[in-house]
Amino acid sequence: MQKTDFALKFTRVEDQINGLPVIIVAAGSASRMQGLDKIFAQIGGLPVIVRTLRAFENCSAISEITVVTREEKIADIKKLAERYSVSKLKNIVTGGTCREESVKNGILLYKDKSDKVLVHDAARPLVTDSVIKGVVKALESFDSVTCAVNAKDTIKTVDGQGMAADTLDRAKLVCVQTPQGVNVQKFLTVCETEDLTNFTDDTSVMEFLGLPTKITGGDYNNIKITTPEDIAVAEAILGKDW
Repeated sequence: MQKTDFALKFTRVEDQINGLPVIIVAAGSASRMQGLDKIFAQIGGLPVIVRTLRAFENCSAISEITVVTREEKIADIKKLAERYSVSKLKNIVTGGTCREESVKNGILLYKDKSDKVLVHDAARPLVTDSVIKGVVKALESFDSVTCAVNAKDTIKTVDGQGMAADTLDRAKLVCVQTPQGVNVQKFLTVCETEDLTNFTDDTSVMEFLGLPTKITGGDYNNIKITTPEDIAVAEAILGKDW
Protein backbone atom coordinates (compact mmCIF):
# COMPACT_ATOMS: atom_id res chain seq x y z
CA MET A 1 0.00 0.00 0.00
CA GLN A 2 1.43 3.34 -1.02
CA LYS A 3 1.41 5.80 1.84
CA THR A 4 0.71 9.51 1.53
CA ASP A 5 2.23 11.99 3.96
CA PHE A 6 -0.43 14.44 5.05
CA ALA A 7 -0.47 16.60 8.15
CA LEU A 8 -3.03 19.21 9.05
CA LYS A 9 -1.52 22.53 10.05
CA PHE A 10 -2.90 25.83 11.20
CA THR A 11 -2.78 28.68 8.71
CA ARG A 12 -2.28 32.05 10.31
CA VAL A 13 -5.45 34.08 9.81
CA GLU A 14 -5.49 37.81 10.31
CA ASP A 15 -8.46 39.50 11.94
CA GLN A 16 -9.35 41.29 8.70
CA ILE A 17 -11.79 38.64 7.50
CA ASN A 18 -15.52 38.97 6.98
CA GLY A 19 -17.53 37.84 10.00
CA LEU A 20 -20.01 34.98 9.58
CA PRO A 21 -22.90 33.74 11.71
CA VAL A 22 -22.61 30.46 13.59
CA ILE A 23 -25.32 27.94 14.41
CA ILE A 24 -24.68 26.12 17.67
CA VAL A 25 -26.49 22.80 17.83
CA ALA A 26 -27.69 21.89 21.33
CA ALA A 27 -30.71 19.72 20.55
CA GLY A 28 -29.30 16.27 21.35
CA SER A 29 -30.74 13.86 23.90
CA ALA A 30 -27.46 13.31 25.84
CA SER A 31 -28.36 9.62 26.10
CA ARG A 32 -24.83 8.60 27.12
CA MET A 33 -24.49 11.11 29.96
CA GLN A 34 -26.13 8.91 32.64
CA GLY A 35 -28.87 11.39 33.40
CA LEU A 36 -26.74 14.54 33.16
CA ASP A 37 -27.59 17.28 30.68
CA LYS A 38 -24.22 17.76 29.04
CA ILE A 39 -24.73 21.33 27.87
CA PHE A 40 -25.46 22.46 31.43
CA ALA A 41 -22.79 20.30 33.05
CA GLN A 42 -20.04 22.28 34.79
CA ILE A 43 -16.51 22.37 33.40
CA GLY A 44 -14.11 24.43 35.45
CA GLY A 45 -16.96 26.28 37.15
CA LEU A 46 -18.86 27.17 33.95
CA PRO A 47 -21.62 25.30 32.11
CA VAL A 48 -20.53 23.65 28.86
CA ILE A 49 -22.93 25.80 26.80
CA VAL A 50 -21.50 28.98 28.33
CA ARG A 51 -17.93 28.04 27.42
CA THR A 52 -19.07 27.27 23.88
CA LEU A 53 -21.00 30.53 23.52
CA ARG A 54 -18.11 32.55 24.90
CA ALA A 55 -15.66 31.03 22.41
CA PHE A 56 -17.72 32.46 19.54
CA GLU A 57 -18.67 35.65 21.38
CA ASN A 58 -14.97 36.47 21.72
CA CYS A 59 -14.04 35.57 18.13
CA SER A 60 -13.80 38.55 15.76
CA ALA A 61 -14.64 36.29 12.80
CA ILE A 62 -18.17 35.65 14.14
CA SER A 63 -20.95 38.16 13.45
CA GLU A 64 -23.81 36.55 15.39
CA ILE A 65 -24.88 33.35 17.11
CA THR A 66 -27.99 31.18 16.71
CA VAL A 67 -28.62 28.28 19.09
CA VAL A 68 -30.78 25.32 18.09
CA THR A 69 -32.09 23.40 21.08
CA ARG A 70 -35.05 21.66 22.69
CA GLU A 71 -38.05 23.78 23.63
CA GLU A 72 -37.61 23.12 27.35
CA LYS A 73 -34.01 24.42 27.30
CA ILE A 74 -34.66 27.78 25.64
CA ALA A 75 -35.40 29.76 28.80
CA ASP A 76 -32.32 28.44 30.62
CA ILE A 77 -30.02 29.23 27.69
CA LYS A 78 -31.42 32.76 27.48
CA LYS A 79 -30.74 33.29 31.17
CA LEU A 80 -27.17 32.02 30.88
CA ALA A 81 -26.51 34.21 27.84
CA GLU A 82 -27.72 37.27 29.74
CA ARG A 83 -25.76 36.35 32.87
CA TYR A 84 -22.50 35.91 30.95
CA SER A 85 -23.04 38.82 28.52
CA VAL A 86 -23.23 36.83 25.29
CA SER A 87 -24.32 39.78 23.17
CA LYS A 88 -23.92 38.02 19.81
CA LEU A 89 -26.69 35.52 20.60
CA LYS A 90 -29.55 36.70 18.37
CA ASN A 91 -31.77 33.65 17.93
CA ILE A 92 -32.76 30.47 19.76
CA VAL A 93 -34.86 28.03 17.74
CA THR A 94 -36.14 24.52 18.35
CA GLY A 95 -34.41 21.51 16.85
CA GLY A 96 -35.69 18.72 14.62
CA THR A 97 -35.85 14.96 14.80
CA CYS A 98 -32.17 14.47 13.86
CA ARG A 99 -29.01 16.57 13.83
CA GLU A 100 -29.29 17.78 10.24
CA GLU A 101 -32.97 18.66 10.72
CA SER A 102 -31.85 20.83 13.63
CA VAL A 103 -29.11 22.40 11.53
CA LYS A 104 -31.66 23.10 8.80
CA ASN A 105 -33.90 24.91 11.28
CA GLY A 106 -31.02 27.20 12.16
CA ILE A 107 -29.82 27.73 8.59
CA LEU A 108 -33.31 28.71 7.42
CA LEU A 109 -32.90 31.92 9.43
CA TYR A 110 -30.07 32.92 7.10
CA LYS A 111 -31.70 31.99 3.80
CA ASP A 112 -31.87 35.64 2.78
CA LYS A 113 -29.24 37.08 5.12
CA SER A 114 -25.95 35.23 4.58
CA ASP A 115 -24.34 33.18 1.82
CA LYS A 116 -22.43 30.95 4.24
CA VAL A 117 -22.62 29.92 7.90
CA LEU A 118 -20.67 27.95 10.47
CA VAL A 119 -22.19 25.05 12.40
CA HIS A 120 -20.77 23.94 15.76
CA ASP A 121 -21.61 21.33 18.40
CA ALA A 122 -22.64 22.92 21.69
CA ALA A 123 -20.83 20.01 23.35
CA ARG A 124 -17.41 21.14 22.05
CA PRO A 125 -16.67 23.91 24.59
CA LEU A 126 -12.88 24.00 24.13
CA VAL A 127 -12.83 25.16 20.51
CA THR A 128 -10.13 27.79 19.95
CA ASP A 129 -10.11 31.11 18.15
CA SER A 130 -7.56 29.77 15.66
CA VAL A 131 -9.71 26.80 14.70
CA ILE A 132 -12.79 29.01 14.20
CA LYS A 133 -10.93 31.54 12.07
CA GLY A 134 -9.36 28.80 9.98
CA VAL A 135 -12.80 27.51 8.96
CA VAL A 136 -14.13 31.02 8.28
CA LYS A 137 -11.13 31.84 6.11
CA ALA A 138 -11.46 28.65 4.07
CA LEU A 139 -15.16 29.38 3.47
CA GLU A 140 -14.11 32.38 1.41
CA SER A 141 -12.94 29.92 -1.26
CA PHE A 142 -15.02 26.77 -0.66
CA ASP A 143 -18.69 25.91 -0.10
CA SER A 144 -17.95 23.08 2.35
CA VAL A 145 -15.32 23.21 5.09
CA THR A 146 -14.55 21.25 8.24
CA CYS A 147 -11.76 21.30 10.75
CA ALA A 148 -10.15 17.97 11.61
CA VAL A 149 -7.13 16.33 13.20
CA ASN A 150 -4.98 13.52 11.89
CA ALA A 151 -5.97 10.06 13.08
CA LYS A 152 -3.63 8.71 15.76
CA ASP A 153 -4.97 5.15 15.93
CA THR A 154 -4.82 2.41 13.33
CA ILE A 155 -8.28 2.10 11.76
CA LYS A 156 -9.69 -1.21 10.55
CA THR A 157 -12.94 -2.06 8.79
CA VAL A 158 -14.89 -4.96 10.29
CA ASP A 159 -17.10 -7.55 8.58
CA GLY A 160 -20.44 -8.90 9.81
CA GLN A 161 -18.74 -11.63 11.86
CA GLY A 162 -16.60 -9.20 13.84
CA MET A 163 -13.45 -9.95 11.87
CA ALA A 164 -11.05 -7.32 10.52
CA ALA A 165 -11.70 -6.85 6.81
CA ASP A 166 -9.12 -4.22 5.94
CA THR A 167 -6.53 -1.93 7.55
CA LEU A 168 -6.84 1.63 6.26
CA ASP A 169 -3.93 3.94 5.49
CA ARG A 170 -3.78 6.11 8.61
CA ALA A 171 -1.84 8.79 6.72
CA LYS A 172 -4.99 9.48 4.69
CA LEU A 173 -7.44 9.54 7.61
CA VAL A 174 -8.65 12.48 9.68
CA CYS A 175 -11.00 12.78 12.66
CA VAL A 176 -13.62 15.39 11.81
CA GLN A 177 -14.60 18.04 14.35
CA THR A 178 -16.66 21.23 14.35
CA PRO A 179 -17.07 24.03 13.48
CA GLN A 180 -17.96 23.15 9.95
CA GLY A 181 -18.98 25.65 7.29
CA VAL A 182 -21.49 25.39 4.45
CA ASN A 183 -23.07 27.38 1.65
CA VAL A 184 -26.59 28.26 2.85
CA GLN A 185 -28.50 27.91 -0.42
CA LYS A 186 -26.79 24.69 -1.49
CA PHE A 187 -27.33 23.11 1.92
CA LEU A 188 -31.04 23.97 1.81
CA THR A 189 -31.32 22.54 -1.72
CA VAL A 190 -30.53 19.09 -0.31
CA CYS A 191 -32.90 19.62 2.61
CA GLU A 192 -35.83 20.09 0.21
CA THR A 193 -35.60 16.60 -1.28
CA GLU A 194 -33.50 14.27 0.88
CA ASP A 195 -33.98 12.35 4.12
CA LEU A 196 -31.60 14.17 6.45
CA THR A 197 -31.22 11.17 8.76
CA ASN A 198 -28.93 9.70 6.07
CA PHE A 199 -26.23 12.32 6.69
CA THR A 200 -23.64 12.02 9.45
CA ASP A 201 -22.42 15.62 9.48
CA ASP A 202 -22.98 18.98 7.79
CA THR A 203 -20.31 18.59 5.13
CA SER A 204 -21.70 15.20 4.05
CA VAL A 205 -24.82 17.10 2.97
CA MET A 206 -22.65 19.22 0.69
CA GLU A 207 -20.74 16.21 -0.58
CA PHE A 208 -24.09 14.72 -1.67
CA LEU A 209 -24.14 17.51 -4.27
CA GLY A 210 -20.68 16.52 -5.45
CA LEU A 211 -19.01 19.49 -3.74
CA PRO A 212 -15.52 18.98 -2.29
CA THR A 213 -14.93 19.61 1.40
CA LYS A 214 -11.88 21.61 2.41
CA ILE A 215 -10.15 20.28 5.54
CA THR A 216 -8.59 22.81 7.91
CA GLY A 217 -6.57 22.29 11.08
CA GLY A 218 -8.51 21.22 14.14
CA ASP A 219 -7.25 20.70 17.68
CA TYR A 220 -6.89 17.49 19.70
CA ASN A 221 -8.23 19.43 22.69
CA ASN A 222 -11.43 20.29 20.79
CA ILE A 223 -13.17 17.27 22.32
CA LYS A 224 -16.88 16.57 22.31
CA ILE A 225 -18.57 16.05 25.68
CA THR A 226 -20.37 12.76 25.15
CA THR A 227 -19.94 10.75 28.37
CA PRO A 228 -19.37 11.75 32.02
CA GLU A 229 -15.70 10.81 31.64
CA ASP A 230 -15.31 13.60 29.08
CA ILE A 231 -16.02 16.17 31.80
CA ALA A 232 -12.91 15.04 33.67
CA VAL A 233 -10.87 15.09 30.45
CA ALA A 234 -12.02 18.62 29.64
CA GLU A 235 -11.13 19.84 33.12
CA ALA A 236 -7.71 18.23 32.82
CA ILE A 237 -7.18 20.08 29.53
CA LEU A 238 -8.17 23.35 31.14
CA GLY A 239 -5.87 22.68 34.07
CA LYS A 240 -6.00 25.19 36.90
CA ASP A 241 -6.41 28.28 34.72
CA TRP A 242 -10.19 28.45 35.01
